Amino acid sequence: MSSKAEVSLTSPQKDKQKTEGLGVSVWEVRPGERDYAKLSDAPAKETNRYGKRIDLIDITHANTSPNRSMNINGKNRVGDNPNRNKQHGFFFNADNCIGCHACESACSEKNNNPAHLAFRSVGYVEGGSYPDYKRMNISMACNHCDDPVCLKGCPTGAYTKHAEYGAVLQDPETCFGCGYCTWVCPYNAPQLDPVKGQVSKCNMCVDRLEEGLKPACVSACLGNALDFGVIENTPQNREQAKTQIPGFPSPEITQPNIRFQQTKSLPDQMVRTDSSPIKYEKQNGSEFTSTVDEKTDKTRLWSLSKLSSRENPLVIFTLSTQAVIGAFLILLLGSYLEIDSFVSIKSSALYLPSLLALSVIQMTVLFLSTLHLGKPLRFYRGFNNLRYSPLSREAFAIAIFFGCLSSFTLLSFIELWLSHQWLSYLINASAGIAIVSGLIGVYFMHCIYRIEARPFWNHWQVLSSFFASLLSLGAGLFAIFAIPAILLAGDDISQIIKIAASLTLLGVIGEGLGLIFHARYLNQDSGEGAAAHYIQKTLFGKSYLARNALMVLACFLSILIIFTTNNSTQSLVLAGLLICTVFIYATVGRALFYVLVIPTTMPGAFFWKNKRFEQHARDIGLTDMPQCGVVANTH
Repeated sequence: MSSKAEVSLTSPQKDKQKTEGLGVSVWEVRPGERDYAKLSDAPAKETNRYGKRIDLIDITHANTSPNRSMNINGKNRVGDNPNRNKQHGFFFNADNCIGCHACESACSEKNNNPAHLAFRSVGYVEGGSYPDYKRMNISMACNHCDDPVCLKGCPTGAYTKHAEYGAVLQDPETCFGCGYCTWVCPYNAPQLDPVKGQVSKCNMCVDRLEEGLKPACVSACLGNALDFGVIENTPQNREQAKTQIPGFPSPEITQPNIRFQQTKSLPDQMVRTDSSPIKYEKQNGSEFTSTVDEKTDKTRLWSLSKLSSRENPLVIFTLSTQAVIGAFLILLLGSYLEIDSFVSIKSSALYLPSLLALSVIQMTVLFLSTLHLGKPLRFYRGFNNLRYSPLSREAFAIAIFFGCLSSFTLLSFIELWLSHQWLSYLINASAGIAIVSGLIGVYFMHCIYRIEARPFWNHWQVLSSFFASLLSLGAGLFAIFAIPAILLAGDDISQIIKIAASLTLLGVIGEGLGLIFHARYLNQDSGEGAAAHYIQKTLFGKSYLARNALMVLACFLSILIIFTTNNSTQSLVLAGLLICTVFIYATVGRALFYVLVIPTTMPGAFFWKNKRFEQHARDIGLTDMPQCGVVANTH
């Protein structure tokens, strides 16, 4: 992990601190600070319950001083707490939390957050019935995990795990606003600001820690529900230090540095008041697990308007990229195998324009994918984290594919006027690298979505779907260019149509098998994945069935073409119908892929942190009132 230590924090005191020097405070300490706001220097254990070392000095370079400055707001101040290089974490006592939101307000005030952002938020679950109704509040921020998936996922390298306090810090200025960290985090800690187009999050108040003070949220807690210190050191007057309570995702995903107390009895079933169709049921008399909460009836709806989302650029990008890679692969392999129809295509006057069209399509969708970023002009930062991030690896591989595809096209044009052996070597090398990088790119494209925090995606069906689309959409795109080329040459189109139909059939069958196993898995699951499947069968039930019916129709048309096609107008009609069918079902399926996923985020409230209310606010214009805490999605 990076040992970068320079930290810039926003606070009301920032502008007051102009003087450099070791003795200068990085946070304005008020006179008479109460003991509850001060850090403890209690002895620390050697390892936490996950077996990780609590002393973190080893994560920095061997020659790094354990007393280095974090350079907070340009100050050289070094904290004098003997546990400065130990992993710290939050302790939340659910028995004491009264849901007053003081922690949330203190955090937002300290970090100058706008109304629509909250690094710490308070949600709740409830259960039982009168007179034994119970509600449990949950206050949650970044947990500064031992295994921070945000750090590994971020393509720009904006995250750093520090030896000082074990803080996972993020630099908003490095971030280009892709939001991938918000996908992979199970606790909804990173916050994507749709106004600024960048992510920011809880910084553990390291500026306060350097002055021996606990984070602002802890100091502001009215009910003494929040505490903070070296991890595994249970605070005074506490009975428990558990790693999980109802509503908290599995700690095995990231090994978060937060501990809980929850001793009060709860009903066997606790529900969320937000729109997420999740509830928590007690298993084996103690632990709660997430299950489906059927908040609506099972009536199947179309909900076609809801298929559109802010992820539309990704729908276009993934489908188009897979189609271009597939079409180029089919075209090259057919040529190298010297199949008659492919030889005819290569000698056609439309061959080079077809290659140019593939390059233009790929260039266009790459451009559209950058528009999905909060800061599109910083797209080049997406290659900064090749060591960890599948998003960086995918972007790098697809960039190589596009470069080699363009080179292959350009060199093929040059070959018309200049014929030389070395030119042939360059053309073949460009083709080979393009194919290999394209296939690798699709593989890493699938890795992006294998996220434990999003169970609906975390299945091998994503891999089968992406490579199946490469075949089915690739064959369709190839046929669109190949059939006119053969007709122009006056040759028989039946062979090329049958080849394209056969490849389409393989793709449809491959995707269909993946969907069958995925649905079987989700039907047996009991968490967020099963809840997403419940929505798929109800809110989008008719769209889901229509997509499946179109896949069956595509299989039927493919088989019909394979066994009956001849050089006739009927063949062209059937081929066109097949291409349209595949395009429609693939688009609907990919849109469902993005809108259905339910992350393992923390429970919200009836309004605050509730996706359905946020969408309602956007629909009726409440986003024009910034105090409502919801803004329009601007990117």
